[in-house]
Amino acid sequence: MCAPQVIGAVQERLGRRQFLGAAVAGAAALGFVAGPHRDVAAAQYSPPRAGAQRPQAAAPRPRGRTVLGLSYVLSPQFPIWPGFPPIEVTKIKDYDTDGFYANTWTLAEHHGTHVDAPIHFVKGKWSADEIPDSALVAPAVVIHINDRAKTEPDAVLMVDDLKAWELKYGPIPAGAAVFMHSGWEVRSSDQAAYRNADAQSVLHFPGFSKEAAQFLVKERSIAGIGVDTLSLDPGNSKDFAAHVTVLGANKWGIENLTNLGKVPDTGATVFVGVPRVKGASGGPARVLALW
Repeated sequence: MCAPQVIGAVQERLGRRQFLGAAVAGAAALGFVAGPHRDVAAAQYSPPRAGAQRPQAAAPRPRGRTVLGLSYVLSPQFPIWPGFPPIEVTKIKDYDTDGFYANTWTLAEHHGTHVDAPIHFVKGKWSADEIPDSALVAPAVVIHINDRAKTEPDAVLMVDDLKAWELKYGPIPAGAAVFMHSGWEVRSSDQAAYRNADAQSVLHFPGFSKEAAQFLVKERSIAGIGVDTLSLDPGNSKDFAAHVTVLGANKWGIENLTNLGKVPDTGATVFVGVPRVKGASGGPARVLALW
């Protein structure tokens, strides 16, 4: 084994990434490789000749990838469903008195960019902690209805919109996250405009139609759906049919997404981070799109 001083000097000279690459390569050469090739690797190893130039670790290959956040910053100012309290953040530890900084949060599960777990609407279905990890990484499908929503706040994503997407790109992939882009995020800094309630307190904003939700769970094998509004259903819904249909099929929903207009219609992968709180009906989510 190398002395710590030697390891430190090499690491300082090569840099962390090159050092780790060299360490892995060295371990493989010395036979610390699991599986049937271990003895072969050891047999092929020979000490370097005196004065021979040491091979350099290969430079990391650029990934050429875009990572885009689809979540809002969660704060007391962000719009919330009527009757739910906004988040409260209370400082409980401070640098000056405690040597570190920490807060407590008091919040509703369904605030900001958040996941609706299946149990949110249907008894006996998955809670947030029971959603499989594999269902939280999915190919993204983005359906645009923003042109209609500009003049029709009650616009819904319809089966025809799904079929038009498939006509252009092919069948919706198995395990997909199907997102509705209505452009509603332009209202997100104004709670009244985002809720868009009328004189009778009926909300008006876009969502999934009942028929589109049924098509996705019966005719396609999706992981979940998402919207850039306060609800999977349109604001004027009285039966929350999209919620019941999608969540009842043990699929998740995400509400209050942002930046959907910047995500490719197809070809991106979405990563959904939701807290694993036992029995939770959902929770705030850090959602990332990668392509």
